[in-house]
Amino acid sequence: MSTFSPSDNSSFDVGHARIAIVVARWNAKITENLLIGARHGLTDYGIAEKNIDLFRVPGAFELPLACQKLAQKSIYDGIIVLGCVIRGGTPHFEYICGETTRGIGQVTLQESLPIGFGLLTTNDLEQSELRSGVIFNDSENENKGKEAALTVLEMISLFSKLGSL
Repeated sequence: MSTFSPSDNSSFDVGHARIAIVVARWNAKITENLLIGARHGLTDYGIAEKNIDLFRVPGAFELPLACQKLAQKSIYDGIIVLGCVIRGGTPHFEYICGETTRGIGQVTLQESLPIGFGLLTTNDLEQSELRSGVIFNDSENENKGKEAALTVLEMISLFSKLGSL
């Protein structure tokens, strides 16, 4: 009996996958670092550069629509969204974060397509820098872009396993 363990990354069956990455230009210092992490995550698991397409949008609010258009093309096995919204002094943060999250989730379910959620929603710039790897903290060395990429690869691998049952 074959089993698939989500923590067993070595069993990813994804070398053939075609991935779209959608990056918000707003807070570019952060999103560019998320992009670096996502690309490393993909190539570390055998995704060829020629199978990775990059698309840029103005800000986080535009991420769901771009994902929807890309998903409807039916050429991608998964999409990674990367953005950063930092809390300010107005309710704008809540509206943007809530609607962007809802929209991305809606596309995922409607299109049955794995979407790696790499949207940082932080209280301040330092939190964004920590979560994107711009600054390193020995106890919290992370890049949410890479995590979003690995999530997509795991889901693609899972769908492949489910399709072969």
